[in-house]
Amino acid sequence: MRRTFSSALVLGLGLIASASHAQAVRVEKNMSLELANQIAAQSVAACAADGYAVTATVVDRAGTVRAVQRADNAGPHTLEGSRLKAFTSASAKNNTLAMMEGAQKNPGAANLVHIPGYLLLGGGLPVKAGDEVIGAVGIAGAPGGHLDDKCGQAALAKVQGLLK
Repeated sequence: MRRTFSSALVLGLGLIASASHAQAVRVEKNMSLELANQIAAQSVAACAADGYAVTATVVDRAGTVRAVQRADNAGPHTLEGSRLKAFTSASAKNNTLAMMEGAQKNPGAANLVHIPGYLLLGGGLPVKAGDEVIGAVGIAGAPGGHLDDKCGQAALAKVQGLLK
């Protein structure tokens, strides 16, 4: 009986060690420069089709800028606005329009505006490969965050086939 228990204990400890070792190195999907450029270009084009001069910034899963496109006549403030929206979306793995609305309705979520680098305005959307967030796009410059958001959704729909 004692020998069986000892063998089971050794086997169990071995499995725990194997499981912890297996998680030491992770494989994650991330965004290529080509994909980031396509999303930025599609975002600017979608807004231009509606008459809006915007900037689109695309970040990878860590919130690092991968691509930026600024339309002719887009305001200088749109560069930072789009970057912050993209960072916020990638960091929270959520749509910034939904986050803004949640913060307005939920007093507990209202504190999100105090996180350094967060901008709770519509126009930041996560980029997903399957269920995994691999980055985000932020658009700024349309006359309302809901319109920036619409351009981002159109852009992501155009590249959906690449997000497998």
